[in-house]
Amino acid sequence: MQKVIGIGETVYDIVFKNGVPTKGVPGGSVFNAMITLGRLGVPAHFISEVGNDAVGKSIVEFMKENGLDTKSVDMFCDGQTALSLAFLNENNDAQYTFYTNYPDTRLSVVWPRIDPNDVFLLGSFYALNPDIRPKVLEFLEYARERESIIYYDPNFRKAHADKAIQMMPSLLENFEYADIVRGSSEDFFYLFNERDAEKIYRDRIKFYCPIFIYTAAADGVELFTPQGHRHYDSAKITPVSTIGAGDNFNAGVIYGIIKEGVSRSELTSLPLERWDKIIAYALDFSTQVCMSYENYISL
Repeated sequence: MQKVIGIGETVYDIVFKNGVPTKGVPGGSVFNAMITLGRLGVPAHFISEVGNDAVGKSIVEFMKENGLDTKSVDMFCDGQTALSLAFLNENNDAQYTFYTNYPDTRLSVVWPRIDPNDVFLLGSFYALNPDIRPKVLEFLEYARERESIIYYDPNFRKAHADKAIQMMPSLLENFEYADIVRGSSEDFFYLFNERDAEKIYRDRIKFYCPIFIYTAAADGVELFTPQGHRHYDSAKITPVSTIGAGDNFNAGVIYGIIKEGVSRSELTSLPLERWDKIIAYALDFSTQVCMSYENYISL
């Protein structure tokens, strides 16, 4: 079976509703997707970093309990595990405040092995952060050399909107490495001040990456590939929390690719009918996560 290798931040999410903390769970954009894939029995290797403190140790145990290989998780001693406060609004969408204390030397890990047609998942500000950008680029180059499927989710939030111009060269570089780019309407509004999916694909993505998936919450999903364009409706639900919705959409796409046995060489010529099956997993996973305070599909 194809492996999935993810690289991203690990945080402890404390969720607030009406100003009151309601839940605390391990989280992080790529982390959430990797936990879901681990729960599904997909071989999953995670590259990340946590403090060698009580919170960090409990999160590493949580990863192992959910099937993640943690040999490439850096447990640093000089600093603390990152915290994220997630404040849910009346629509149960979250606004975040992050508290971090990382050491000067980061990601001191041994890279996991990657083989042709494995999936490499990266995303969020972590994939752009100048502090670790050289190491992210090193692994991107390795993933490309090994002919893996590179899946990139910008996950670019309002908190970083003032850095959009500064981060643009790294963002476009990630687009160029990627075989699939998946982002939300919110991401591209903060990056490009644009919400027209077709225009974003034509003007911003297609030159770098041929496959683009645009998610717009209740307004559904737009898929663009060299084989054509497809719209998918979202399920009509009243969400408990939208934290992890996009992350688990990513997990669903990756799970669908593995389930369908899609190789990297097939991606650009994949018929839309096969994409229908892949996107169905993504929509199911995303919907399921919105019905609980967990950041991943239920056990």
